[in-house]
Amino acid sequence: MARGPDNTPRWAALMVLAALGTAVTETTNPGIVARITQKGLDYARQQGVATLQKELGKMEIPSFSGSFKVKFLGKGEYSFYSLVIREVQLPSSQIRLLPSEGLALSVTDASVKISGKWKARKNFIKTSGNFDLSVEGVSISAGLNLSCDPASGHSTVTCSGCSNHIDSIHVHVSGSHLGWLIQLFHKKIESSLQKALNDKICQVVTKSVSSKLKPFFQTMPVTAKIDNVAGIDYSLLAPPTATTETLDGQLKGEFFSLAHRSPPPFAPPALAIPMDHDHMVYLGISDYFFNTAGLVYQQAGVLNLTLKDDMIPKKSKFRLTTKYFGTLIPQLAKMFPNMSMQFLIRVSSPPHLTVSPAGLACTPVLEAQAFAVLPNSSLAPLFLLGMSSNASVEVGAVSDRLVGELSLDKLLLELKHSDIGPFSVELLQAIMNYIVPTTVLPKVNERLQKGYPLPLPTHVQLFNLVLQSYQNFLLFGADVLYN
Repeated sequence: MARGPDNTPRWAALMVLAALGTAVTETTNPGIVARITQKGLDYARQQGVATLQKELGKMEIPSFSGSFKVKFLGKGEYSFYSLVIREVQLPSSQIRLLPSEGLALSVTDASVKISGKWKARKNFIKTSGNFDLSVEGVSISAGLNLSCDPASGHSTVTCSGCSNHIDSIHVHVSGSHLGWLIQLFHKKIESSLQKALNDKICQVVTKSVSSKLKPFFQTMPVTAKIDNVAGIDYSLLAPPTATTETLDGQLKGEFFSLAHRSPPPFAPPALAIPMDHDHMVYLGISDYFFNTAGLVYQQAGVLNLTLKDDMIPKKSKFRLTTKYFGTLIPQLAKMFPNMSMQFLIRVSSPPHLTVSPAGLACTPVLEAQAFAVLPNSSLAPLFLLGMSSNASVEVGAVSDRLVGELSLDKLLLELKHSDIGPFSVELLQAIMNYIVPTTVLPKVNERLQKGYPLPLPTHVQLFNLVLQSYQNFLLFGADVLYN
């Protein structure tokens, strides 16, 4: 995968999964609910604090100088310069959910080690050397406010506040036999350094949120183009909602036509997502999501397939010719002798998928229009069959994509129209129950196995996936890996 800004994937781990939701629309219920648990937040905290530690290590500590007065010696001047941070340790950190507010990040017992140079002057006496500075008991508190941009549908994050505290600073000077002068007024020096560090720490935290985390949120997909027909709208319906246990984002979660976008004639159902905590993140995907896909593709007229004889396995005894079908429908062979045949199989109405604790099911309504291929390659209509069947769908996820596989029960046929006179469709039952599963179904499943993108930001992969079906929605549980 392509890399983003420096350390962005780790910084984004503080909040990235929270970004799975916000944009003002007319839909009341979401098509998808994205949830991050405390387990997920703890993982995000580890990644984010590791990057924060690096950013704090890049702090530029300004040089500072001042004057001193020593009894019997009078006044002098000192300067501390070339300050370099050698080590930052953030051993203890926590990220908490703030109901109705957002997140709170806290770091305690942190330490910073700094080295640099010093020099002092008293009249004609000059002295210099090196120093080591130990900063102990550093604590940081920062709030992260989650919102959304109603114009773009992107989620946003801001640092709502930051504070920090330093328990103690200790300076050790070396390099000169007059270093004891510095020790005489080390408290003043330590106070100056403490103030400089206090100002810098929250600047680093706030800048990291605005320059790294916030831009990363823009990598969250608001829409995803699937093909030349459809896209998916993943925009957020409202700012993420924090409770004492989870952070939820409500996504629109619907397919739309690229050619002409219009609202579906049905609404998403309410989703009652169970309080599971075994995984870092959960995705509740409503049957509304799948049914908008069926609607868009059916209305676009692409849910069809033309079957020709060369698509039938060569070893099969069934052939798409008037000679073979003429053994079952004698008038066909008489009217169109020794000709190839074609079937146009299409979905006659939008397929409707139902999700329940028992699994995923749908009852597709198909039509099969038979043609004879005339010597001039034009097509002569023969008959129109209605076909119905119960279907089951297996859905899963591979890394960052939703995949599926369709299975059909036995087809039931109905003769809807005939240009060659009446005949019994029972004679065609065995043929169509062979042709559709062996030629049509593999084409459908080939497309379903390519999958559809899940609403994940860059550098994020899912693993340890589990899937459970509930009333009106599928629930995916997964752990997260940042690359």
